[in-house]
Amino acid sequence: MSGIWTQERIEMLQRLWQEGRSASQIAEELGGISRNAVIGKAHRLELTPRPSPIKREEKKPRRAPAAQGCLWPIGDPRTADFHFCGEDPAPGRPYCMGHCAMAYQRRDEAAA
Repeated sequence: MSGIWTQERIEMLQRLWQEGRSASQIAEELGGISRNAVIGKAHRLELTPRPSPIKREEKKPRRAPAAQGCLWPIGDPRTADFHFCGEDPAPGRPYCMGHCAMAYQRRDEAAA
C-alpha cells in the first residue's frame, strides 16, 4: 500500500479537508482509498480534528439521594420525576423498614 500517499494526494487531502469536505467525500475524490485511510492520514498529518457526526443524547445530571434518607429508587432514572424514597432508614441499612422488607430475606425464609 505504500505509494498511495504521493505529495500531490497529500496536498489534495489537506485542501479538501480545509474546505470542510467529509472523509468519505475526500476518499471518493482521491479514488482507490477508503474513508478510514483518509481519517488515518489526516490524523498523522495532525490536521484539525472534526467533530463527530454522531449525535449523542446529552446525559442528564443525576440527582444526589436525599441526605440520610432511604435510598430505594422510585420511578425510572431516565425521567424527571425519578427520586429516592427519602424516609428514615432502618439503623445500619440504606433503606427504610418497608423497603428493607422488600430488599432482604432472612436465611430461614429463603430456604422455605
